[in-house]
Amino acid sequence: MEKKEMIYEGKAKKVFRTDDPALLIVDYKDDATAFNGQKRGTIGGKGIINNKMSNYLMAILEKEGVPTHLVQELSERETLVKCVKIVPLEVIIRNIAAGSFSARYGVEEGTPLKISTIEFSYKNDDLGDPLINDYHALALGLATEKEIETIKKYAFKVNDVLRALWAKRGVTLVDFKLEFGRLADGTIVLADEISPDTCRFWDAETGKKLDKDRFRRDLGNVEDAYTEIIGRLVDGE
Repeated sequence: MEKKEMIYEGKAKKVFRTDDPALLIVDYKDDATAFNGQKRGTIGGKGIINNKMSNYLMAILEKEGVPTHLVQELSERETLVKCVKIVPLEVIIRNIAAGSFSARYGVEEGTPLKISTIEFSYKNDDLGDPLINDYHALALGLATEKEIETIKKYAFKVNDVLRALWAKRGVTLVDFKLEFGRLADGTIVLADEISPDTCRFWDAETGKKLDKDRFRRDLGNVEDAYTEIIGRLVDGE
C-alpha cells in the first residue's frame, strides 16, 4: 500500500492518503499534549506503544462484535485503517471518579461509581471540547438519534470487554475516551485509538498510575509507565 500525501496532523498522529481512497495510513507520534494543548512534551516510544495497544485491543473488540476502523498494522508506528468521517463527539466512559469528573462534582478521586457512566463532549478545540448531552448533539446536527444509540451501545460493550481484560492483568480501567466515525455507507465504527493517552489505567493493588496522568501531573517515570502497561497487556495473554 503506497503512502501518499499527509492530509492531517493532530496532537498524537499523522494521517496519510493511500492509492485506495477508502484506506488511510495512520502514523503515531511521540509528541504529548495535555490541557487542550497548553502543556506539550515528548514521551519516548509512545507512538510505538500506542500503535501496538490500539491495534491489539481493536482486534479483540472486532471479535466481540464492535466494528472498528482497523485494517492492518504496517509497522511499529503505522497502521492501515478504513477512511471514516469522525463523528464530532468525544465519548467518555467512567467507572471510577477521577480527573475532571472529580473536580466537577466534588467526588474524591478513586471513588467507585455506582454505575458506569457515559459523557459526550463536543469535539471542538476552539471551544475547549465542552460537555454536551444527547439533545445538544441532535440540535447541532452532530449525530442522529440512531447513531447516538449505536455509539452508546458500542461504548458500553467496549467497557465490558476491556474492564474484564485488564482485570486479568492486575489493572483497573478507571475511565477512557473513544471516538467513532462513519464509513462511506454511514456505518458507525470505532476509530481513533485506545491507549495510555486515552485511558486511565491504575495498578489494581497499589493504585499506581500507568497512563498519561503521569505526564499531565508531572509524576515522573512516564516512559516507564507506558512500557509497563503495554508489557502487562501483551505478557498477560
